[in-house]
Amino acid sequence: MRLLTSAAAIATALILPVAAHAADVPIQVTLDASKPGAVIDRHVFGQFAEHLGSGIYGGIWVGKESAIPNTRGIRNDVVGALKALKVPNVRWPGGCFADQYNWRRGIGPERRPAGAGEPNTFGTDEFMDFAQQIGTEAYISVNLGSSTAQDASEWLEYMTASTDSALGAERAKNGHPEPYKVAILGLGNESWDCGGAMSAGFYVNEMKRFSHFLHSYNPAQPTMKRVAVGPSGSAEDYTEEVMKAWKGRSWSWDIDALSLHFYATGGWPPHMADTGFDEKDYAVLLKDPTAMDDLIKTQSAIMDKYDPEKKVALAVDEWGAWLAPTPGSSPGALAQQNTQRDAVLAALSINVFARHADRVRMANIAQMINVLQAMILTKDDKMVLTPTYHVFHMYVPFQDATFVPLTFDAGTYTTNGITLPRVDAVAARDKAGKVWIAVTNIDAKSPATFSVSLAGVKATKASGQTLSAPKVNSINTFDAPNTVAPKALSAKIAAGKLTVTVAPASVTVLGLE
Repeated sequence: MRLLTSAAAIATALILPVAAHAADVPIQVTLDASKPGAVIDRHVFGQFAEHLGSGIYGGIWVGKESAIPNTRGIRNDVVGALKALKVPNVRWPGGCFADQYNWRRGIGPERRPAGAGEPNTFGTDEFMDFAQQIGTEAYISVNLGSSTAQDASEWLEYMTASTDSALGAERAKNGHPEPYKVAILGLGNESWDCGGAMSAGFYVNEMKRFSHFLHSYNPAQPTMKRVAVGPSGSAEDYTEEVMKAWKGRSWSWDIDALSLHFYATGGWPPHMADTGFDEKDYAVLLKDPTAMDDLIKTQSAIMDKYDPEKKVALAVDEWGAWLAPTPGSSPGALAQQNTQRDAVLAALSINVFARHADRVRMANIAQMINVLQAMILTKDDKMVLTPTYHVFHMYVPFQDATFVPLTFDAGTYTTNGITLPRVDAVAARDKAGKVWIAVTNIDAKSPATFSVSLAGVKATKASGQTLSAPKVNSINTFDAPNTVAPKALSAKIAAGKLTVTVAPASVTVLGLE
């Protein structure tokens, strides 16, 4: 038996010899609720909406005059679907787009287009309306790359000041007299590349200046969590420079988090097909959650040198599958389909974040609608929920729940010369005291039976949902929206043990009652 307290233990499974297994041989799991871990911050389930492809226009915004049902131009069907996810925050307006964004062109009755494909009809007021409609907090990524600290400060004033302020009065004139709340502030994006190609030292100087001059004017939300730009992949320079500066900071500036971006690609540049792939490509992509765990460990170790108390969070504010564009789509739109493979990838990635909950306290999947590993796909008046959406919905009980360690042997699953752990599992206790268990069967061929010893938990039954599909490359389409959809599942608890059998390549979440 091995204690899987981090996905590093999963990585260990990759070097073990392949062992034969049978579906009827239960995987022995021990849950010990007397040894709780860190709280799994709800912000780990954050979303990301960038002005890219049809992520905004057609995905969120259709305009007030559209025949598609909307509220002030924002799609009603999308709002309803996202409210069910209890989305904790949405990062906007980018991404690389953020470091070229001119917020003034996106306010008021007369909008100034920013080139082809960006009419600026969806701007600050529309985004804040959208955030309020779905019940989320705003994560505003300011333009640190091509703009100034003064411009960013004025944007904050426009959003958060009372009408006594000139910019607050301008917001009121535009139809929004009440100040907005900005919960999270991103101080640039990928400043080592598209955000300005800055050296780590140069970025730190800029970041400190922006951090000092940008603040909320809204007394109902006087503080904002500030997120500094973190490293490029496994590079260490940004993490070292930012954390070293943070440790030696003065009263005049501060940060609350350091960003980290990681995409599952199966090898850069993105090239893997989004549909019609085989079992080998299924396995290749699912190796990447282990790589992300390694990356989190590496960057966390650097952060620990300067911040052993873990006051600064690691925010994985871009993550997900980045595949070859769907054939026939514009390459720059980053449109891709979403399969059962993406559902398994999402579950494994969330599990990595949960195991690192003491440091990873925010994450934003890329992206919310129609771009990369999306929750939702839209076309004209049609909307479909993806397999990834269903995983996020099933994991809602893990928001702000306390991590509970599990002990089990993950076994191995081998196909086409690629070896992965056969299964994965995490558990947590929610604020009401209810224990939840999420089990993922990575094996694409065989079902898996879990036998879970429930130490410290009094329960007589378990119920929840399971997500499986006819094939690992199964998808939901506008004509067949429920090919991959969760189904109710109940499991037996007898003599202090939970026993459940799950399908190949599946994700299951059960609550103990």
